[in-house]
Amino acid sequence: MGSETSTRTARSRALAVLRLRGRALAVALLPAAAAVILLVGVPTGHFTGIGWDLARWTLTPLAVLVLCAAAGVALVVARARPAMTPTVAVAEETAPDLYRMVRDLADRLGVPAPSAIALTPDCDSWLEDRTHPAHGSPPPAGGHGDTAGAGRHPRHRAVAAPVLVIGSPFLWWMRVGELRAVLAPVVAGTGPSAHPDIAAARRFVRGLDAAVAVTSEHRRGPVFRAVFAGLGWVARVLLRSCRGHAAEMERRVAAAAAERAQAVDYGLRIVAQEQVGLAYAGWDRLLTRVALPAWRMGRWPSRLNAGVVAALTELSRRDRLAEGFASRLGERPACDLLEEPGTVDQATSLLAARLFHGGPAGRGPDWSPVHWGDYPEEVVDRKWRTDAARLHRVLDTLGVSPAVGADSPGPDGPTLSRVLDHLTDPGPRPRPEPGREPGSRAQPPPHAIPPAHGERGEDGIRGDREAAPVAGADPGDDEDLAGTTPRSAALAARIGAEVAREAAAATARAAAAPAVSAPTTPTAPGTPITPALPPAPTDPAFLRDDRALPLLPLQPPRTGRELLADHITAMVCCAAMDTAGATPGLDWLDGPVLLVGGVRVTDLPAQVMALIEEGDPTALRLWLARQGIRPEKPVRLV
Repeated sequence: MGSETSTRTARSRALAVLRLRGRALAVALLPAAAAVILLVGVPTGHFTGIGWDLARWTLTPLAVLVLCAAAGVALVVARARPAMTPTVAVAEETAPDLYRMVRDLADRLGVPAPSAIALTPDCDSWLEDRTHPAHGSPPPAGGHGDTAGAGRHPRHRAVAAPVLVIGSPFLWWMRVGELRAVLAPVVAGTGPSAHPDIAAARRFVRGLDAAVAVTSEHRRGPVFRAVFAGLGWVARVLLRSCRGHAAEMERRVAAAAAERAQAVDYGLRIVAQEQVGLAYAGWDRLLTRVALPAWRMGRWPSRLNAGVVAALTELSRRDRLAEGFASRLGERPACDLLEEPGTVDQATSLLAARLFHGGPAGRGPDWSPVHWGDYPEEVVDRKWRTDAARLHRVLDTLGVSPAVGADSPGPDGPTLSRVLDHLTDPGPRPRPEPGREPGSRAQPPPHAIPPAHGERGEDGIRGDREAAPVAGADPGDDEDLAGTTPRSAALAARIGAEVAREAAAATARAAAAPAVSAPTTPTAPGTPITPALPPAPTDPAFLRDDRALPLLPLQPPRTGRELLADHITAMVCCAAMDTAGATPGLDWLDGPVLLVGGVRVTDLPAQVMALIEEGDPTALRLWLARQGIRPEKPVRLV
């Protein structure tokens, strides 16, 4: 009863949207109707005289202009391509059990089954209408067996139902019963969606939204921009006018679907909703802490969905509130409903890298997959050594000489001591001289003035290193570096500029060279063969504009303080691996970690921040001594 009430309310809101469309059409036709009446009055002897002639000659061009504008708006609305979620299509032959489960669920709910199933690298599920001609030909009514036509009235069987989009983490983490319970309210939404009035109202609103997006582009000449500005203004006015009715219609459709789904697996749905929140937390940590460092290195993990299971299992082990969740792993996972879950996992992992990081659409020389077993060596170790190499290149540009002293072996290679000595604060800042204003610049001491034109003073090496902070950007320009020493601020500014240059160069290379398939390498007998990644079965015209990528960036750009901390940490980790036998590791929730004696190091960030903010390396040197790390020894860089 409640479902029928919500459906009727949704239909009334849909009719309000359609009435608004009808009124807009009437306004566009009104000048033309008046002009026709005035023109017909001439041969009939009515509306004669100078005044009527003036009205005819004024209203007729206006009517033509209004009709042309209305035709332009209608053409743009009809031909504009509505937004479509990038997904990985799942054909029925690759997942017959999944289609069978959705078909049975639709039969139990008494609603039409979705026309197709697609996966998205997100923790959500919804129905998506893809019947617009720009999205390609909709699947035929019998294209997926009984799925497209189950539960549908015979006269509506030729109309394609919405596509069911499922979050890929749900398939790998949830059990089959939990997935069915979570999808029940979503599949129930196909009932109201099949109503002609609701479907027509949705098409009109999506067309207006797409028209606004098309007219907002600035890649046209001035004449076209002026025309499209007028068309966009009309589309925005119509969209604002029907916004309230459309929002209420969608709310009532969702309420009707939820009420209809209460009769199916209601008790199990309560437990499944807990898994939805847990899956979202694990997926977010996996992307931001584990996948993002690999993407920045030009590698994309090819088993992200399998990784989320490991991440959530680790989260269940650490969180005492989630102790009972690990016992679920003995039940059948929903990914068993796929014939080849590994292939689908690869496709969704590549799509996730493209959406969240903006990577290429296929593998290439600078964009290759990495398996979880190779992650510590191919991502963590390489990341640390790349950052350490960048840090020493920046020190070279600042004119910082190699570390010297009793514990230094000489300039045989890059050392951690060079970094520590450079970032060490030489002492307290001099107080203002008597009679000098606090804001005025004090005369620097003689040893802080850099020698001119390569001249060296009494302590040439020290003079170079004292002059290094002057070469960086003004620390006052970056609020994030306000609490650091001048040397740290200058070094962070230089590192940020170097990272930006490398990112721009990588983007230019990716745009110039299309991705190519990796050549097949013959393997010796008995060697396990890794199957090549097949073309991702993504939707037509998938992400044609690479300039819009990434669509969903995971994190804002790193600040100067974060970049400097990452590079110093990387240098410490390289020294630990080369002098103390430490190894790189992978934590499913925290990403790259350093293992000393097989134990994860957790107290390093505090020591690094003390060096950056206070210029005091004492705590870090004591930590290095406790771990058996020798900062004066050269390290291997990439």
